[in-house]
Formats: sequence, C-alpha cells, structure tokens
Amino acid sequence: MTSFVAPRISCEVVEQCDDEAARIFNIQRYSLNDGQGIRTVVFFKGCPHTCPWCANPESLSPRIETVRRESKCLHCAPCLRDADECPSGAFEHIGRDITLDELEREVLKDELFFRTSGGGVTLSGGEVLMQAPFAIRFLQRLKRLGIRCAIETAGDAPASRLLPLAKACDEVLFDLKIMDVVQAREVVNMNLPRVLENLRLLVREGINVIPRLPLIPGYTLNAENLRQALTLLTSLGIKQVHLLPFHRYGEPKYSLLGLPWAMKDVPAPSAQELAALRGMAERAGFQVTTGG
Repeated sequence: MTSFVAPRISCEVVEQCDDEAARIFNIQRYSLNDGQGIRTVVFFKGCPHTCPWCANPESLSPRIETVRRESKCLHCAPCLRDADECPSGAFEHIGRDITLDELEREVLKDELFFRTSGGGVTLSGGEVLMQAPFAIRFLQRLKRLGIRCAIETAGDAPASRLLPLAKACDEVLFDLKIMDVVQAREVVNMNLPRVLENLRLLVREGINVIPRLPLIPGYTLNAENLRQALTLLTSLGIKQVHLLPFHRYGEPKYSLLGLPWAMKDVPAPSAQELAALRGMAERAGFQVTTGG
C-alpha cells in the first residue's frame, strides 16, 4: 500500500530546487560498493527514469510517501493511518527533508572511517541531478573539510546542472544503460544523445569518470549493448568499467509500495552469462570490476 505514487517528472523541471534543504530517503553507512574505501551513501528521492529493473522503487517519487507494514500492524480500531502516531511503527514515512547542517552532521559521524580507508561520501538516488543546487553546496562543504566525494548519476540533465556538481567530486559513477537511442527513450525515458554528450563533456573537463553498466536480462544483458558501450568508452580513452549484474533484492519494496514489478519472473544472470560479458570487456583491454 502507498498513499501516493507520483507521475514521472523530468530532470528539466526540478520539483525540489531549494539549495538549503533536500529530500532524501536513506543514509547508508559502511558501503563498499559506491566509490573507493568505506562510503556513506546519501540517497536522494525522485527520479525521471522508468527502469523496469530499479532496485530502489522508493526513490522514484519525489514525494514523501506513507507505507504500512502488515507484519508490525496491531490492527488498532480505529486506525489513525498516521505514521507519526502509529504505536507499532506499522505506518512509516519514506522520505524526509534535511538541511545542509543536518546532513553534514549525519555524514561526519563516519569521518573516522573515511580518513582511515580512503573513503568518503557518495550522493546517489533516485537521481541526484534533480536536486543539484543542494548537492553542489553540500559537496563543496565536504571538500573544504578534505572529505572525498562522489556522485552516482545517469547524466540525463542539462550540462549546466551536471558539470558544477561533477567538478565538486573526486569521482563520478556514471551509469550507461540501454545504448540504443529509441529503446532508451521508450523503455527508461532517457535522452541518450544528451547522456552521451554529457559523458564526453566530463571526460574533456578532466573529471574522473567511472562508467557502470547494469547487466539486465532482456535489456542490456547482451553482447551488442556491451559492444556499443565499450566502443564509446574506448574512443574516450576510458579503460575501466564496472559491470552491475541484475539482482532481485528490491522485490519486497514493490509489494510494500503497492507497485507492480516488471522483473518479477526474471532470474538473475547465470555465472556463464556474466563470465562471457566480462571476458568480452577484458579482451577489449578494460579493467573490469563486477559489482559496484
């Protein structure tokens, strides 16, 4: 069950553009998969894309949502349906607004781990470009403190929004998904020409870009999609790539939100399928990491 399912919105129109506060849905500590070292990952709420395989469906709507967990419900009568008043916590909010000062205090709790591991803070989502004004100011604060910063993005926004954010980072985890222009538009609502031009721009500007390719059965788990991506990256002088195999970890979240999941009956890629694509990238001269 969910109290609201928002329509898709574009990165052209930022629903929440305040540079003093942001809307997030999670802060994940001790992550090893979203940049170098031990990371604290801040997940921003709201995404313009429609990836059928999304593992974080709670990130899609830019609105704060309310969900009910049956396993916690006491079946009170009458039920107030109020997350702030629910005695068992069965009703809960997904998403909260946070200020620059509050978020800085939250991530600095992990500063010791950053310093000792070479890690830092990664801004993810959803799509962080939807809240770029806040993200830029936040990363600038962290950089002044000497904390390594990264963003994870699909790069599908005006360059004027992406470039200042990328320049505030030590690394940009850049997701390349469907490499066919028509399919990218129809399946994931992505402006692929703009994405590729933004990738070229970041490379020209000397940004440390780490491309990441999700391997999704029926969409990107095939040699042709990978070949197109590797050809582009080779032309840009990039020789490392992260391959992200499809997984089913997000499945329970769809049920919680009352949303259908298009990948419900799709199995994870086999070891043989993954080995074949990894071998293809390695033969093309790439340093390959499987997983984040």
